[in-house]
Amino acid sequence: MLLNTHRWGGEGPNRVVCLHGLVQNGRVYEGLARRLAAGGRSVLAPDLRGHGRSGRKPPWNVATHADDLIETVERAGVERLTLVGHSFGALVAVHAAARLGERVERLVLLDPGIELPAERALRGAEMDRLDWNFATTDGALNAFLSSETIVSAPREVVAGFVREDVKQGPDGRYRFSFSPGAAVVAWSEMTLPAPISSVPTLVIRATVPLVDPRALLERYREALGDLLTEATVPNGHNVLWESPDETIAAIEAFLH
Repeated sequence: MLLNTHRWGGEGPNRVVCLHGLVQNGRVYEGLARRLAAGGRSVLAPDLRGHGRSGRKPPWNVATHADDLIETVERAGVERLTLVGHSFGALVAVHAAARLGERVERLVLLDPGIELPAERALRGAEMDRLDWNFATTDGALNAFLSSETIVSAPREVVAGFVREDVKQGPDGRYRFSFSPGAAVVAWSEMTLPAPISSVPTLVIRATVPLVDPRALLERYREALGDLLTEATVPNGHNVLWESPDETIAAIEAFLH
């Protein structure tokens, strides 16, 4: 599937491709993308299948998401790329990197949703499978802010995402753009083992992460050695909302 894609910067063959987390869309990368574009880089941020303005049809497994990404970057003429992935997007990024091989120059994993404990995935799937609908956009915003993954995200930042993402249905109720079915499958996929590619990799973890990252980080340290860079940023899982300055600075330093 060719994905709906948000773009910043030029159209060179070497791009930064950013993959959003579960129940979000590519627009969440706007702050990072504008900073990278101002430094001369070109950035693509697709809406994953079942999210944003991309198609919603199954299958929604991680292999299909990687297929979609590869089709999209090839259609865009991308020859070499840096992959940035947040949460579930990090899982898609590592699977795509394993298939793209030397075309991937660097990987950036933002509080990755990789090899989650089954009980955490079950809790997330049980929440996201419900028909969340709201009388107003403020209702949708309040529900989003009540998520356990939100620690101190500024209300006005999350409000901008909500206003852009929610749509009013024929019943007059507002719903987020993501497919509940796609979300349930994604939570399941995040429990499974994932490949580690021998490519320079930055892992940014939050002080209040999605899950305890120690076991995953130990695997990355053992597999990558000096190819691995680690950074910790304040607050919660949505690092581009909750600690944007620290997160963007760590990514810029790694890319340079």
